Amino acid sequence: MLLLLAGSREASCAPGPPQQFQHFTAPRPLQPGHTLVLGFMGGRDSWRNTEVGVGRTAQWLRQKAIPGVHVETVENLKRGLALRLVRACLDGNGDGRLQPEERLGARIVLYGQSFGGAAVVKFARQLDRLDIPVLLTVQVDSVGRGDGLIPTNVRVAANLYQDNGRFIRGEAPIRAADSSRTRILGNFRFDYSNLDIDLSHLPWYKTIARRAHAKMDRDPAVWRKVEVLILDAL
Repeated sequence: MLLLLAGSREASCAPGPPQQFQHFTAPRPLQPGHTLVLGFMGGRDSWRNTEVGVGRTAQWLRQKAIPGVHVETVENLKRGLALRLVRACLDGNGDGRLQPEERLGARIVLYGQSFGGAAVVKFARQLDRLDIPVLLTVQVDSVGRGDGLIPTNVRVAANLYQDNGRFIRGEAPIRAADSSRTRILGNFRFDYSNLDIDLSHLPWYKTIARRAHAKMDRDPAVWRKVEVLILDAL
């Protein structure tokens, strides 16, 4: 199985080094039947940030220490690094090429928030071009172009969104390119018109003109849903 997620709370406050391939800790190659979970960060969030939803979920998954599950986080503009990792994780014989049985044996889960939600769909398409299947994609208030159509290599997909924001609203609804190959688990709407969520600790640029978007990232109910979706896929 494949999972990508992020570091420690202390690291979340420091800018730290730019994300590089050597920062990944998942074994290369993975043992047969193991899963990789990739969490794509939103906006300009660092891969080390554990204060945002993607990072918190990665940390939660790691603490559960599920046998055979490996978790990493990826900045949304670093899909090239993520692809390099996937190829290395699947290359069981180390010959630098992915054999059909290595591709088909992949167990990959992708999730992300905001621009990271859009990156999830874009990355799934990259894997589709390599004939690599994906167990699950989860988008949280996804922001980007072309992130509403889920490619045929994805087994199941889910979309969590809000439509209260004046300028930033999540993609809704997502749909399958081929409904016979991909099952849409749901387009789950969250309402922030009257829900009070503390944003006082956030910098001004994360709340101005996008309060509902920021509230969704800090909503525990959203990330409990993400956790359940991932555990069900595993």
